[in-house]
Amino acid sequence: MLSMQHISKVYRTELVETHALRDFSLEVNDGEFVAVTGPSGSGKTTFLNIAGLLESFTSGTYVLDGLDVSGLNDNERSRIRNQKIGFIFQSFNLIPDLDLFDNVDVPLRYRGLKAADRKERIHNALETVGLASRMKHLPAQLSGGQQQRVAIARALAGDPHFLLADEPTGNLDSLMARQVLDLLQEINEKGTTIIMVTHDAELARRAHRNVQVLDGQVTDLEAPDSHPLTVAVDNDAADNLSAGA
Repeated sequence: MLSMQHISKVYRTELVETHALRDFSLEVNDGEFVAVTGPSGSGKTTFLNIAGLLESFTSGTYVLDGLDVSGLNDNERSRIRNQKIGFIFQSFNLIPDLDLFDNVDVPLRYRGLKAADRKERIHNALETVGLASRMKHLPAQLSGGQQQRVAIARALAGDPHFLLADEPTGNLDSLMARQVLDLLQEINEKGTTIIMVTHDAELARRAHRNVQVLDGQVTDLEAPDSHPLTVAVDNDAADNLSAGA
């Protein structure tokens, strides 16, 4: 489970104090597929970066898989991120000079896994996304949809508890976007928890529920009985909000 309670994120300079998140509280249960929507600058990406332990927060409590991560140092955060969280980005973030096998292999090497274990994980992940036969191709030899599937395979190879997707279909046409969402749904049905930031309302409707964010606060949500959600919202007017998403 992912549980954030009263999270705030403030960016400060000598002249400006920018509030990216305000009293942001959210729970995501194991096995859920949650879409996070909202306009640019609403704080969606800031939330996702905090959820993925890529960024710290100013105040509040964040519990991930039963562990309070609020006071962890950088090395501890990196270890948990590497073991529990997979990332999918809009821009794919593949290394152009490496073939698909080696692209998927890169984060596994950081975990110190043995070569045989890595090879099995890579093959299984590329098989899951339908690209095992192209593992020696370079990213430039693939379509945008195929490159995103490689990015998904790279995330899956680490066997993450949580998959965080930031606009995973933003650079794809509508057909490829639907194919990628079909794949994410299949992955979710096998038990992986997915949190997806998207501007596309149609894609968001395919998730279990939709959390809407505006000015760093949750403003609306859909919470079926089978997927309970706890949300606390600070209703004070927001000012100086970041362009965090």
